[in-house]
Amino acid sequence: MSEESRPAGPAAAGDPPPPARQEGVPPTAPPAGEAPEEDGAQAVEADFEKLLADANQEKEEYLELARRTKADFENFRKRVAADVQAAQMRGRIEVAREVIDAVDNLERALEAADGDGEGLAAGVEMVLGGLRETLKRNGVEAVDPKGEKFDPNQHEALSTQPVEGTEGGIVVEVLQKGYTLGDQLVRPARVVVSA
Repeated sequence: MSEESRPAGPAAAGDPPPPARQEGVPPTAPPAGEAPEEDGAQAVEADFEKLLADANQEKEEYLELARRTKADFENFRKRVAADVQAAQMRGRIEVAREVIDAVDNLERALEAADGDGEGLAAGVEMVLGGLRETLKRNGVEAVDPKGEKFDPNQHEALSTQPVEGTEGGIVVEVLQKGYTLGDQLVRPARVVVSA
C-alpha cells in the first residue's frame, strides 16, 4: 500500500509518527554558547535595578513624610509653648489686679491718716512697700502719666478741664495710677485731661 492510497485516519501499527508541528511558533535554535545565560543575567540585573530604584523612591517618600511630621510637631510644640506663656501672663495679670487694689486701699489709708497715728501710718507704709516690691519683682510697673499726651490705649479720661498755658489733650491730673506688666496694660491710669 502506498502513502497515497493510505486511508485517512489513525496511523496503522508500524507506521512512523508524523513530524510534530506547532502553528505560529518558530522553531527554536539550539543554544549556542553563553548567549541565553547573558540575556537572563541582564534581565535579572534590570529587575534588580528597577526594584532598587523603587525602594529608593519609597525611602525618599518616607523621609519626606518624616520631615513634614517633625516640622508639624515642632510647630505644635511652639504653639503650645506660646499658649502656656499666654495663660501664665493672664494669671499674673489677674493676681496683679488684686494686689493693685490692695495697694490703692493702703495708699488711701495713708492719705487719710495724715499724721494722726504715726504707728499705724508706719505699719501701713511697711505693708504698702512690701506689696509694691512684690509687684515690681513680678514685672508690674506703675504708670504715672501726668504731663504726657493723653493716650486712650493707656489712659482712662474721667473728666476734662481747661488749664491755662497747656494745650488740649494733656494729662493734668492722675486720679489713679495705671499699671503695666511688660507690654500689656493691667489697668489704665484714670486721669483728668486738659481741654
